[in-house]
Amino acid sequence: MTPAAAQARYPLSQGVNPWLVTVAVMLPTFMEVLDTAIASVALPYIAGSLSASNSEATWVLTSYLVANAVILPASNWFARRWGRKRFLLICVTIFTVASFFCGAAPSLGAILLARIMQGAGGGALQPLSQSILLESFPIQKRSMSMAAYGLGIVMAPVIGPTLGGWLTDTFSWRYAFYINIPVGILAFILISRFVYDPPYIKNAKVGPFDNIGFGLLMVWTGSLQIVLDKGQEDDWFGAAWVRWAVAALVVSLLLWIWHSWTHPKGLLDLHVLKDRNFRTGCFLIAMLGMCIYITIAILPLYYQEVLGYTAFTAGLVVGPRGIGSFIGSPVIGILGSRIDNRKLMCAGFLGFGVCALMFGMVNLDIGPYTLLIPITLTGFALSFVFVPMATMSMATIPNNEMGNATGLSNMLRNIGGSIGISMATTALIRRAALHQNELGAQLGPSNMILQQKAYAISGYLGQHIGPAQARPGSMGLVYGLMQQQSALMAYVDVFRWTALLAFFCAGAAWLFKKPEKHGPLPPGMH
Repeated sequence: MTPAAAQARYPLSQGVNPWLVTVAVMLPTFMEVLDTAIASVALPYIAGSLSASNSEATWVLTSYLVANAVILPASNWFARRWGRKRFLLICVTIFTVASFFCGAAPSLGAILLARIMQGAGGGALQPLSQSILLESFPIQKRSMSMAAYGLGIVMAPVIGPTLGGWLTDTFSWRYAFYINIPVGILAFILISRFVYDPPYIKNAKVGPFDNIGFGLLMVWTGSLQIVLDKGQEDDWFGAAWVRWAVAALVVSLLLWIWHSWTHPKGLLDLHVLKDRNFRTGCFLIAMLGMCIYITIAILPLYYQEVLGYTAFTAGLVVGPRGIGSFIGSPVIGILGSRIDNRKLMCAGFLGFGVCALMFGMVNLDIGPYTLLIPITLTGFALSFVFVPMATMSMATIPNNEMGNATGLSNMLRNIGGSIGISMATTALIRRAALHQNELGAQLGPSNMILQQKAYAISGYLGQHIGPAQARPGSMGLVYGLMQQQSALMAYVDVFRWTALLAFFCAGAAWLFKKPEKHGPLPPGMH
């Protein structure tokens, strides 16, 4: 095909097949989302290797999320200042180099610095990739581009724990970071070859960097992450530092909103929220982040903490969610242009809620394949949520505001996920303690069933450890069973609450305004 023919056939991607652009930009995006989840499995190994506690090792995740959230809204300014392609290449380079330093880190401080660097490089990958995809396909085929984007976003957190567990068990936790290096090199080559900047990016006039807006953004996102990750350890508002951190969060957030609204040429223009569909999409993308990350974080923990599965086995059990996403993405790519996207979103949230209710029916006797169908359907349902939501949210956003809008929506998804994980973790700890008190109240010394069970266990243990140790050993086993049952009941509570959140979102999906089928295109759109 001659350059002129290619340009005529693919005008939006400047003569490059848009599916080649999709592969080029989805590689780094998939790598970045994968890295968010892959390190969580290796945390105990990182703590042991670097002489840190498990609590200190959680900063490996926190430092990454803070840097990631800060860079997300700033990505639009950097893309306009340096050019989107050049900025994307810079981000891929920073992320890949930081991955090497993460794997080679000799101490906890070194890996935290490397993770901050990695989060800064990875923060812009998602909004850049999304805006490039949206502009590479004609508006009639944007559902297909968002299906490809959604496939990578939804599957990466599912593959992450499985891959991270396998690499950690087979080689070392360091290879959970080293795996990014060849992927990053390949992504750099493909982006250099197939991605081009649109004319409005090349000719963009960018004002000075918004130092005030960026500083306020750093304060409130940093305060939020610290409170979410460390608040439970110090009983939330029972600790003075938590109250001060929340005060700093509220004040800096309000100042950031006021500054971003009154300075539309600053770091982030919040006037894009005047668009009803985008405003609704921002709300739902935060709720979707909560739903996704609660199940991604909690379900593997259930298999590990309650049923005693290894990290790799637990990752394999939840892996079929990726199969559901793989099946659902092309289906929604076809249906998205034929069926009202609000109906698809509503059906997706309802399906996700039903699956969460099925998770809430678990017990201590389930096997690895008991939840195979609902886990697979969860991935399928999420495809019906994410793709129509992205399409509807951006349908009336002009191209020259696409980077600004995608940066804001991706930031809200990450923040929603962080809040969801924190809420679920707190609920697990407190509900388990509540259920343990309730069960303990029924297991007094005079309880005949308890006495019979303890006597039977004592008889068995007496044959192995002697009569003197059998009685206290039997009570210890009974207490362990009570703890296990309490934890099970706490997980059931969290799954059911997640289902209620999904059902609420199913109704909220109808807040979207149905776009006109044959109406004029928004300014700046092709």
